[in-house]
This record gives sequence, structure tokens and C-alpha cells, in this order.
Amino acid sequence: MGNSLKTITSITLLGCIWIGSLSVSSFTNSRDTIVNNIPTPHIITLRFPAYFGHHYQIPEDNPTTEEGIALGRMLFYEKQLSKNNQISCASCHQQEHAFSDTAAFSLGADGSAQPRNTMALVNLLWVNQFFWDGRAKGLEAQADTPLVNLHEMNQSFDQSIAKLEHRQLYKNAFKVAFGDEKITKSRIEKALAQFERTLISCNSRYDQYLEGIYQPTAAELEGIALFYGTPTSKTYLRRPSCSHCHGGPNTYEELFMNNGLDSLPKDLGRAIITGQDYDKGRFRVVTLRNIALTAPYMHDGRFKSLAEVIDHYSDHILSSSSLSPFLNSKEIVSNPKDHLSFTKGERTSLIAFLNMLTDSSFIQDKRFSDPFTSNK
Repeated sequence: MGNSLKTITSITLLGCIWIGSLSVSSFTNSRDTIVNNIPTPHIITLRFPAYFGHHYQIPEDNPTTEEGIALGRMLFYEKQLSKNNQISCASCHQQEHAFSDTAAFSLGADGSAQPRNTMALVNLLWVNQFFWDGRAKGLEAQADTPLVNLHEMNQSFDQSIAKLEHRQLYKNAFKVAFGDEKITKSRIEKALAQFERTLISCNSRYDQYLEGIYQPTAAELEGIALFYGTPTSKTYLRRPSCSHCHGGPNTYEELFMNNGLDSLPKDLGRAIITGQDYDKGRFRVVTLRNIALTAPYMHDGRFKSLAEVIDHYSDHILSSSSLSPFLNSKEIVSNPKDHLSFTKGERTSLIAFLNMLTDSSFIQDKRFSDPFTSNK
């Protein structure tokens, strides 16, 4: 493809991505029309607020194109990619829940529960290491695990390819996205990655506040001050500064942290990948975008509500050798009276701020919905 690709001008909505949308019907034309008149894939310009930053990478061999996005969307909702033809990526990553699951542990094609909570898919453009333990480098590599894992979709790529090859719909879609009808493991991964990179959420009330078009309530303003650690007349320990880990407007940093859930973690987390003791109990710091929609929380889904999460950080941080340095104050972990101990009003304010991060347009956007059932 390379330089022959044409750039499409994007329309911005509060700085968010606005891409063209190809429907399934776009690929159901006659074989002769598709094969003999192949449109050049159109590169999409991803649009987002400047305050999200530009520290991201899109692989040179997988530019984000309108046709690739449309194919990736189809594959994301395609149940034939699972052994029992009943599970798709969207089965566990549900749009109405910001592409997360309401179960603590999602069920795979074989009926077994996953060992960790399903992560929300939002603003993945800024993520480099995927899964709770960061085992996958890049979205393309991320697709390997769920598609073939025995307890997830439980189907080899060869089997998935054979199923797709029997449907002219997919032959057409791969041809317009990649230049010919050949369906490969790499192309499946690339198309899924292209679609997932468009899952940009940036139209919450917090974004509208940053854009200067929404005035937060008093509780929301106090929640913002608490979250970002604005100094108060109280001691340093009363400035939680959640933003040390959930940094900036995107509420995300490329970090792995032990947040004091257990003194002796049953799940070693990042240490399973690195083999390092200091990584025991460390897990990827997730974005808090749409966090009110993605319960239950933590890698093991132990907390059912935001109130329980705040209660943990307020009063129940447990010490360990790998505890995050941002939480590793001797006073906090050794003396309960010196914990953050949020007041009832502060807890209410923090939740008010976290609710500001909900983007209703994101979870209703038809560009991200099931293409086989939606009108777009």
C-alpha cells in the first residue's frame, strides 16, 4: 500500500475521531464488481483532543484504513472465530459496558471461567503493553491469545481461516482491505487492531469541562482536586494524587503497579512474565475512562462498586515488598489511623469525578456496534 494510500479528511466532534463507515453490505456486492474494481484503501486520520498526547505508534505495515477498520469490526463480532460458533470478541467486550464484561471472570467457548477480569477496551491507541501482565507488545500481538486460548475462543487460526474462506463476504472484505482475497493470521490480527485503535473515548463531561463547555458541580470539582492531589490544609497524606498512576486527562500511564490488594498475592501478575520478585502482585494500570461502566474492578474482579474501590485506597492498603512507591508510605501501611481515610463527603466527591469520565456517546456509537445487526 504505502504512499499510494489516500488520506481521508476526518470530521471532528469535540476533538474525537469521526471516520467513514462501511457497512457489511459494502462487501456483499457481486464478485465481479469487487474483484475487477478494487478501491484503494483509504487511510484514516485519527482525531482526538490535543491533551491526550501523541505518544503512540501505529505500525508502518498496518496503517489504519477505512476498509481495514470495517473488516476488523466484522471480525470483532464474528462468532465463527470460536470453536463453538457462539463466542466473539464482543461477547466479553460489550459496548454498553465500555467493551468490558459485567462478570468477574468471563466464560470461554468451553464454558470455563477466565483467570482474570476482562479489561475494558478504550483508548488503546496509547497502550503499548497489553493484558494485565503486559505480555503482548502491540494490538496485533494481543489478538493471538484470546483467539486460540483453550479456555477463551479455543480455535486455531487455521480453523478460523477455513471458516472465513467459505464465506464470500470475507473474501470480498479482505480483498478491499489488503489487495487480494487471501485470509491469513497476520491479516486477521491487523484488521482487528485497526478497528480497536478507533475505540477512542473523549466526549465525557470531563472532556467538556476541559473544553470549557461544562461547569462541574461542587462535588465534581472537589473530586477533581482530590484525584489530582491539590494541596489542602491537612497533611501530605491527605493528598491522594491518584494521578500519580492514572495520569493526565487520559487517566492512564504505561505502568505496572502493586496497589496493596494483598500482602502475599495469589496471582503473581507481572512477575510471571519478568521473573522478578519486585513485580509480584503488579498489574497494568488501567485507564479510568468510562470506569463507572466497567464493574467489577481489579484484575480479579473483587470489588463490585466504585465505593468499594475507594474504601480500599482509603483504609485497606496492605504492605508488601512490591507495593507501589506512591502508596508505600510507612505511616499509611503500618498505622490505620494514618491511612488516607476519606470522609463520607470526599468519597462522594471522588465518585462524582469518576462518573464525569463516562462517555455516553462512546457506548452508543454505531461505528463500534455489531455490523451484522446495526443499521450502520
